[in-house]
Amino acid sequence: MIFAIVLRGLLFSSLWWVLAEASADGWGLGALAVVASTLTSLWLLPPPSPNHKPRLVASALPAFIAFFLWNSIRGGLQVARLALRPRLDFAPMMLELSLALPPGAARVLMLNTLGLMPGTVGVRLDDARLRVHVLDARLPVAEEARKLETLIARLFGVVA
Repeated sequence: MIFAIVLRGLLFSSLWWVLAEASADGWGLGALAVVASTLTSLWLLPPPSPNHKPRLVASALPAFIAFFLWNSIRGGLQVARLALRPRLDFAPMMLELSLALPPGAARVLMLNTLGLMPGTVGVRLDDARLRVHVLDARLPVAEEARKLETLIARLFGVVA
């Protein structure tokens, strides 16, 4: 716990230092912001127990990065294409996905990565249910989300 407090405190102090443009004038308010940010982060994302050993599988990282980069590019191109269209013909919908990923970092990574996939954004994560807003129901979002879930599961050592 002490390590988490120190690490997060240093992280938020560094962030404040960058935002204050390395000026010492704002450190009175900065100290309050760092303490509040550190305490809030500990409340929202408590450090794992000492017995918990996060296991990331390094060999699964290239496939995840390739998927991430490809879909980031696709997402940017799709937004540009939609912005340049003369007529907007969307079919928005909310999609509910059940997740097999373990609670914690794997599910949060899934939610955040979905926002970079074309036409999607993760809206809510409850237990093993993920609600996704889809810009166009004609997009193969469910299939892409399953591919992403498989890659994340492999990255966290859940699936061989």
